[in-house]
Amino acid sequence: MRIRLVSAVAASLILAACAGAPARNAKNVPVPAADENEIGQLYARLDEAVKRYEGSAELADAGERERAAREGNAALDDLRAAALRCQQLPGCEKERFLSAFDGLLRRDAPIAAATGDPEKPAAEDADPEAAGEGSPVVSDLPEAARSITLLKGRPLAEIIAVNEPVKAGLEEWLTQYRPNLIQAYVNYQYMRQLMWPEYQKAGLPEALLFGFIAKESGGKVHAVSRSGASGPLQFMYATGLRFGLTTSNGFDQRFDPTLSARANAAYLNEQLRVFNNDLELVLAAYNGGEGRMGRLAGGGRARFWDASVYGALSPETREYVPMVLAAAWLFMHPERYNLEFPKIDTRLGNVTLPRTMSLAELSICFGQEGGSRDGWFRALRNLNPAYDHQAALPPGTRLTVPVVLEAAFPRACAQGPWQTLAAELHAASMPQVAIARTASTRSSSGGARGRYTVRKGDTLAAIARKHRCAEVREIASINRLRAPSYAIKPGQTLQIPSCGK
Repeated sequence: MRIRLVSAVAASLILAACAGAPARNAKNVPVPAADENEIGQLYARLDEAVKRYEGSAELADAGERERAAREGNAALDDLRAAALRCQQLPGCEKERFLSAFDGLLRRDAPIAAATGDPEKPAAEDADPEAAGEGSPVVSDLPEAARSITLLKGRPLAEIIAVNEPVKAGLEEWLTQYRPNLIQAYVNYQYMRQLMWPEYQKAGLPEALLFGFIAKESGGKVHAVSRSGASGPLQFMYATGLRFGLTTSNGFDQRFDPTLSARANAAYLNEQLRVFNNDLELVLAAYNGGEGRMGRLAGGGRARFWDASVYGALSPETREYVPMVLAAAWLFMHPERYNLEFPKIDTRLGNVTLPRTMSLAELSICFGQEGGSRDGWFRALRNLNPAYDHQAALPPGTRLTVPVVLEAAFPRACAQGPWQTLAAELHAASMPQVAIARTASTRSSSGGARGRYTVRKGDTLAAIARKHRCAEVREIASINRLRAPSYAIKPGQTLQIPSCGK
């Protein structure tokens, strides 16, 4: 006997995504022409997904429960992706997708047959708080974005087990790391529209993206770890290359918020397939390496919390996974923990420099404009990652800024006393005693230079520390490495200034 469909969670994702698009003002926003070719392809995908789902029901009747579950889930995933795309296209009939999912909801479910839980209540009877819908943070999001609190058809709140390690992580975030959590939230909010769409397109929960950012970098785009992991989501060089993060015109794309979020989402979806949608194992793989986790967990047959897996991990990975989960949980449920995230106007604007200026100067002349307690240095750097904050940017350079600064720019930074002060402070410099002494000793030895071959995990700062007579900017200048990333790669040979004797 067939078991009725209980995975209405997956269906509600489609319904919310299609029905929740905010209405546009027809008077102010021109309606683009419909792309009939792409719309036709979406309708064809809809028909094919429905047929595939119906075929999975027949497999369930024949007793092939696991195959039925795989086919049914794949059909639902494709239908959801097509519906999300339909939502974005003018002229696409969203009602077709609503009707298709309504029909599937009334059929018997191979997914439920595979999970063997006929008594589970339907999604519409479930507690909405459990799915993260009660969060004041999540409730501020558009309906389509709010629906992506699901991970592979399940509410993220169901997946995160608030066990003892996660509770310990919650305590850490709510005590000594509370300022870090708040600052990570503020930093993320200004980058949200650059990063969240990449997760949304990949069907991943925003809370998980925030968990990564809070733990990995605190929302600092130019963060670099001692091991060489870089960017807001801390990609190692080789892993970044694997997911399309290269060096373009001297800029390390690991520092780009949009590209790093896209790569992170691709990594997660790849590893979720490898580890049977076990989120904890995927997080552990992100931190400790997918090869090691694959060996320990047997490709997903064992759980992260199993003693044989958990006990074999490094202390760093054992701490990392619950901390990411705890940050994601707090993003969804701050009100449960006496936590209040600040309300921020995250709209972005642009300014065009009328004269040569640096991001450091802009940070000074903007001060605490708009009531920003910590000033604007971090937001300006995060939104313009390709520029060194000390570099003199030529007139005509167009920068992305929070909208409050767009309005304040003519008054605060384009001219006036704060702009003059910022330029004066920026022109000041510390005496370079050590550099001068090193230069003179090298000149007596003919300006000798050594060579160093970059190893995996090296950073330019670490290389400079190994060679006591070399400084980061000096090595960068000799080897023509461009700021701010000073990108290097394993196997690369660098010239290193040598000390005179």
